[in-house]
Amino acid sequence: MTPADLSRALYDLVIALVARRREAGAEVELSLAPDAVTLERPKLREHGDWASSIALRIAKPLGGNPRELATELAAGLAEVDGVASAEVAGPGFINIRLDAAAAGALAKAIVDAGTSYGHGDSLSGRVVNLEFVSANPTGPLHIGHTRWAALGDSIGRVLRAAGARVANEYYINDAGNQMDNFGASVIAAAKGEPTPENGYPGQYIADLAARVVEREPHLLDLDDEVALHTAREIAYELQLAEIRASLERFNVHFDVWTSERALHAKDDDGVSAIDAAVERLRAQGHVFDEDGAVWVRTTDFGDDKDRVIRRANGVYTYFAADAAYYLDKGDRGFEHKIYLLGADHHGYVHRLKALAGAAGDDPERDVEVLIGQLVSINGAKLSKRAGNIIELDDLQAWLGTDALRYTLARYPADSPLAIDPEQLRRRTNDNPVFYVQYAHARTSAVARNAHASGVDRSAFAPELLAHETESALLGALQEFPRIVAQAAELREPHRIARYIEELAGLYHRWYDNCRVLPLGDEPIGDLHRTRLWLNDATGQVIRNGLDLLGVSAPERM
Repeated sequence: MTPADLSRALYDLVIALVARRREAGAEVELSLAPDAVTLERPKLREHGDWASSIALRIAKPLGGNPRELATELAAGLAEVDGVASAEVAGPGFINIRLDAAAAGALAKAIVDAGTSYGHGDSLSGRVVNLEFVSANPTGPLHIGHTRWAALGDSIGRVLRAAGARVANEYYINDAGNQMDNFGASVIAAAKGEPTPENGYPGQYIADLAARVVEREPHLLDLDDEVALHTAREIAYELQLAEIRASLERFNVHFDVWTSERALHAKDDDGVSAIDAAVERLRAQGHVFDEDGAVWVRTTDFGDDKDRVIRRANGVYTYFAADAAYYLDKGDRGFEHKIYLLGADHHGYVHRLKALAGAAGDDPERDVEVLIGQLVSINGAKLSKRAGNIIELDDLQAWLGTDALRYTLARYPADSPLAIDPEQLRRRTNDNPVFYVQYAHARTSAVARNAHASGVDRSAFAPELLAHETESALLGALQEFPRIVAQAAELREPHRIARYIEELAGLYHRWYDNCRVLPLGDEPIGDLHRTRLWLNDATGQVIRNGLDLLGVSAPERM
């Protein structure tokens, strides 16, 4: 019996209880959706496999005593196939214990479900645009981008697992003065001159300059303005390609790459997306003119001040591009927009919320801004190429993609993080990613050895899974769908990491107590075959959990 089956059985009992009250003449008004009847894992195993507080929730609308209602529901649960007992505790909690066969049946269900186990539909129908990283294309990705890449990609994975349609999007900040400064830096490097004021230093600029000159040998013979444009555009193309390659090597894929330049580009009528955005906001009644400038009255939606969208000299502000980009996302069918921004972007929260309100959206429903905090790695050396940053590529080469991604996804986005590289490089149980991956490798080794010994999954007798470590392991396996749904709802993939660490520990204890392979001349029996199902189910769940974090599940270590 799965948690969903048990929850549905309890829901049916509640509906039947309400019907009996109405038949007895009581005026009862109770609106209760099936998914509102939730189950929890008791903190103490001796209290059973599952617990429910539904009697406490329905007591007031039914006008009844919670404990009496719980007693009536518990009596009904005791008659449900697969329920060994249901007992009332405290003011009206129901502790439920499944019989071994019902609990053990989950092992086969997990193996049969395969990669889909843990996936659900709690966010079905949600269409989400998830923007993260969005680094300027003027240099390599650094340690901060690395954290946002790991977190953003994992958030996208858990959202999809919960049924949402998600597009990972990268916003390319390829307009503005920084691009001209970037081009000027490349030109200076090509000439062997010092980095210009407000330019970009580092060996990577010299490397780009060499590649630009290789592409355009006559660069330095061109008119200054033409040379700047040429250097800027070729270097931009090369640097963006490096960013894309770094992210793909980090197991991060973007579905959409949006250029800021496209928002400034004029159509055949001479109107840009930014021009159109300003007029759309004006039509909503939130744009006003003052002192020759055009403003958006964002204070109507909680911003600390109104925002200039076009200066008196006719030049648009960055806020104008933000507005056009936000509206563009909606035009592309994204009802919900999630922005994962760096620690220095707190000011964007109110700005984007206000922008959503000015566009006619619900700021509390349609836009969500997550601020990631800083991360440091003890002993990490600054990039030899960039000079003043720690590069993603260097971190990957040093620590490995799996260790880096797992560790960065293991903590909430809003917590500052200091990583101990020596721990991540250890092949010991105090290294969380090793501990989990080793558990998966062990399930694979057990499966291989079972096959070699003639133990297969030709029989399944779940009632035989009666050892206390089997009960604990099955109980944890049941939790995975709920953990995934919760991680998606709260945008907290670290819950997946903490869950599979706990599961790995339970598996190791089970492995120490329950044998899949027969000892000596012991004949192969249904207990061995059934335990192989449980072994393989555990491996599947660890594999599914690691995949949600973008981490591999090795079969040998």
